[in-house]
Amino acid sequence: MSFQPTIPMAGIAGWRFLERTEASQKASFEKGAALTREVEYFTKNIGKVTSAAELVADRRLLKVALGAFGLAGEIDKKAFIRKVLDEGSTEGTALAVKLTEPAYKKLAAAFGFGDAGGSQTAVAGFAKTITDAYKTRAFEAAVGESNENMRLALNFKREIGDLATKENASWYSVIGSRSLSPVVEKAFGLPSDSFGKLNVDRQREILREKCSALFGSSDLSVFTDTAKVSKMIDRFLARAQIEEGPTTSAVRSPALTLLQSRGDNGSSGLFNLLLSRR
Repeated sequence: MSFQPTIPMAGIAGWRFLERTEASQKASFEKGAALTREVEYFTKNIGKVTSAAELVADRRLLKVALGAFGLAGEIDKKAFIRKVLDEGSTEGTALAVKLTEPAYKKLAAAFGFGDAGGSQTAVAGFAKTITDAYKTRAFEAAVGESNENMRLALNFKREIGDLATKENASWYSVIGSRSLSPVVEKAFGLPSDSFGKLNVDRQREILREKCSALFGSSDLSVFTDTAKVSKMIDRFLARAQIEEGPTTSAVRSPALTLLQSRGDNGSSGLFNLLLSRR
């Protein structure tokens, strides 16, 4: 039986536990027999693959390749994935560039089949880069089996800082991401059912306004500050716990109790904000 990550409680308290134990839990998870076999097979065979057609023809390789970019659910869309890989990541007409989900472009760029440099599969360190990402995503998926909000928080913590450092970082990348957008929307108190129906330019405008109001800047570069990333995750989890928790009293809510007891300005402000909206 494979190791299953433990999250004893929901909300911010559960997140604090996960943060403290993440390294040890992830190490135990990665010792699982199935994961070990998948990583070993990919490492041994990916260097022989020189085209998108060869990759999609091998389901075991494709599983790791897609899983590394959070696209595990696309594994049966072979024709679609082949087109993404074949057309590369640099031309404006390429499918990966046109798609709103940025993971497709990352996938196409990493493998390089459709780009000027050609296949990257035999480059030194390529297999390790992909399998390391796959193991991280697999751990997050396992966390998500217990608590989907924790998976989203882990993903946000890992991805938003990297996105924020990119020169062409854009809120459009957040809007298009199936894993980043839910965190941002809930952290900013936006109704996902109606917000997602807005024109993307209007969505971007609102996200910039919310970010500026909270952090003093509308630029994604604010998330190079880990304290701001933590604040977003706390807001996301607190709101999620209020929406999903068994209690209806703001005073009894574990999320609000923890936020109130921390005593710092950011958390106290969040407590007051959430309490006033009930």
